[in-house]
Amino acid sequence: MGKFSRHSLASRTGAGRGEQRSLHRLLKALLMVVLLSFGAGALAVELDQVKRDGLVGERADGYLGLVVATVPANVAALVADVNRRRQAEYERIAVQNGIERAQVEALAGRKAIERTPAGGWIFSNGNGGWRRK
Repeated sequence: MGKFSRHSLASRTGAGRGEQRSLHRLLKALLMVVLLSFGAGALAVELDQVKRDGLVGERADGYLGLVVATVPANVAALVADVNRRRQAEYERIAVQNGIERAQVEALAGRKAIERTPAGGWIFSNGNGGWRRK
């Protein structure tokens, strides 16, 4: 994945200076979503652990996914909780910036995948499913 900056993203979208500022705010908000989505305290530790265990990975659509078909109920509940929180935050960001939630989801997905450490699981429809980064 390539690196994003407000200038590279703005130039790809043909955005003017005002739109560049909006995109910059959007990128900052998305970075916060990605950072916050890892949770706080015990939730963060638990999410980090299930990611290291290969049960959970980041998807290109901005949400977590189950890497394996069968996981303990607490792992499935954790993923559902984080995804609900992400969706609410993506919606808030989309409304605030006057864009579609799908745009926010896609950008957040790219950022989350970029931040996934080597060996972590990522999913993209473009490459046939789950793979290690």
